[in-house]
Amino acid sequence: MESILHDIDYHTAAAMLLWQVDLGATEAMGDAPLNRYDLADAAPPLPRPAQAAAPAPLASADPVAVARQMAAAAASLEGLHAAMQGYDLCELKRGAKSTVFSDGNPSARVMLIGEAPGRDEDMEGRPFVGKAGQLLDRMFAAIGLARSSPDPAAALYITNVMPWRPPQNRDPSPAEIAMMQPFLERHVQLADPDLIVVMGNTPCQAVLGRKGITRLRGEWTTGYGRPLLPMVHPAYLLRNPAFKREAWADLLALKARLRGLA
Repeated sequence: MESILHDIDYHTAAAMLLWQVDLGATEAMGDAPLNRYDLADAAPPLPRPAQAAAPAPLASADPVAVARQMAAAAASLEGLHAAMQGYDLCELKRGAKSTVFSDGNPSARVMLIGEAPGRDEDMEGRPFVGKAGQLLDRMFAAIGLARSSPDPAAALYITNVMPWRPPQNRDPSPAEIAMMQPFLERHVQLADPDLIVVMGNTPCQAVLGRKGITRLRGEWTTGYGRPLLPMVHPAYLLRNPAFKREAWADLLALKARLRGLA
């Protein structure tokens, strides 16, 4: 053992010492042995402190009510972004790298609402930047719309129901969707688009209270007081290329509706 210790350099020894401190070994060993039994006889045991009464449990805050209050107080998109970053009652935030708020032109006539960030979106901090996002850009470019356009008539504004990535890209739970719904509604109010496109089941549940995107898609309805068109998510189209025909029909319907509102 002694030969091993002699072979250890200073930095390794310091690292081993810090490791022991982390484990709780905070007292150095003395030169002479210490008899713990003698210490017990020399010092009388300390009196046990009176047990304090357990504090009354605090009433847990209602996460939806808190979200509603914070969203209503936001007077601008920047303020809403800050409010969402300060909202700590959703567990998804603890495991996410980014708060994915939006992308595109906030003045766009069309606001697109997706489901939740994936790995690429969480890393970059923007919605729809992975393979599904690349397909989305090509789809809407085919009808003359782009998130990069400075012209509101030819632009897209994009957000998600959930600003934080769920673990393993699972579907958000109904409770998680309910927490974010006040922020989403305020987001629509502040952006004030002419039309809304919801892509996938999660935004359908958040905005319409219904699921079943393959049944709902292509049927115009109303959400947050605006014309709303459900469409399948681009990730679904990557898994089911045969469904692109229906997606193209929905894009043409969107283009026609925009012309009618011009």
